[in-house]
Amino acid sequence: MQVTETKNEGLAREFKVVVPAAHIEEKVVAKLDEIKDQVRLPGFRPGKIPAKLLRQRYGQAVMGEVLEAAVNENTGKVLNDNDLRPAVQPKIEVTKFDEGGDLEFDIAVEIIPAIEAMDFKKLKLTREVVELDDSKVNETLERIASAQGTTAPLARKRKSKAGDVVVIDFLGKIDGEAFEGGKAEDYELELGSGSFIEGFEDQLTGVNAGDEVVVKVKFPEAYGAAELAGKDAEFDVTVKEIKEKKPAELDDELAKKLGQDSLESLKEAIRKDFGREYESVSRQKMKRQLLDALAENHSFELPKSLVENELEGIIGQIKQAREAGQEDDETKGKSEEELSEEFREIAERRVLLGLLLAEVGRENEIQVTQEDVNKVLVAEAQKYPGQEQQVIEFYKNNPQALQALQGPVYEDKVVDYIVELAKVEEKTVSVEDLLKPEEEDEAPKKKSAAKKAPAKKDAEKKAPAKKAPAKKAAAKKPAAKKAADKSEDK
Repeated sequence: MQVTETKNEGLAREFKVVVPAAHIEEKVVAKLDEIKDQVRLPGFRPGKIPAKLLRQRYGQAVMGEVLEAAVNENTGKVLNDNDLRPAVQPKIEVTKFDEGGDLEFDIAVEIIPAIEAMDFKKLKLTREVVELDDSKVNETLERIASAQGTTAPLARKRKSKAGDVVVIDFLGKIDGEAFEGGKAEDYELELGSGSFIEGFEDQLTGVNAGDEVVVKVKFPEAYGAAELAGKDAEFDVTVKEIKEKKPAELDDELAKKLGQDSLESLKEAIRKDFGREYESVSRQKMKRQLLDALAENHSFELPKSLVENELEGIIGQIKQAREAGQEDDETKGKSEEELSEEFREIAERRVLLGLLLAEVGRENEIQVTQEDVNKVLVAEAQKYPGQEQQVIEFYKNNPQALQALQGPVYEDKVVDYIVELAKVEEKTVSVEDLLKPEEEDEAPKKKSAAKKAPAKKDAEKKAPAKKAPAKKAAAKKPAAKKAADKSEDK
């Protein structure tokens, strides 16, 4: 093999490779010899087919395999011999090949830059911790008691109010015509729950049992049913009964109903849940500090292809939101060129942090273990009750999806490694201060996006978006249900 470097500028490298004809012929002969015992042709015993006939029948297919293998093998050798780590898949172009002649091809590749990590022992981070008091636990117990409570007819006649459950019949119409899904009988609606579209429940507050009310509403522009979206509608509603909610008793029986041994064990479970939640929030805030510090303390040349890929992904998400009618106000009406200019800095930051974290992980031999994979698989499967096994099988049968799922796990392990070296000061704060959005979070989303690092194991390759199995279809609900006019946030 003859290799000539034709370009060496920044992170860009190009090579011209010539593989001698003799080498190609040797590989073809060896491959034909390998398959001769497997081939069956009428009139010939296995392994006794003349070489000339074998070549006539299978020479083209074998040549294709040999050329592909030669290109891959020699490309890998060029990269290894020159100690190059590609940022993305190298571009290969075969420039010359005639049967019986040399194979010539060009390699163009962008490489991972030299990255020198800072001394992580110089990092100073703050971990916010809260001391959980019983007020949060008691609030949660009250919500549980309310949710587990019962409803009963009013003891004394009065008008409906927020928190009541009204039993109603209703018929929805648009332009005087009833529409599908707009009718129900003996429907129990909790006033103030926000479960129906905006304005519906308000117009049933302050009514008496037996009243007939015309509820006038407007379906949201982004309503799930396209034929109803943005339309004005009227619902003929008959209030058949008003019930008031009575919370359940906070006792051991309620705790046992919820799978706990006693009320005290239920309280302890709630405390642990809050502890995990607050610890997670605290960790995310400290991780943001860390990523900000890493971005400020590192600067190196970035592979243009990685930046362009990241930028393309960001703009692609904006386009998807635009098509779904869910685009942020900050990007509405902007051209792709304007978006590219606006989000390039964010793409560069993501690539920088991704490469840095990947390099720290590589240098320190940080790996995602099978135990880590099992944990993340179980956590993902639990998001789809009743379909856990299907979810697990989906990821086992889709390596790329599984790799994307492992990405955040790898990133967190690298972050944990850095945090162990840094100086971490604990600061006791109130729950309100812990949960209060940071200034960056209150800025337009394009700013907060700049605070995130790529959620993928190998920042050198763009992992495909995760695609989980669809949830089972929910039971059909009245068209007035508010839940139908929103898509679930990521």
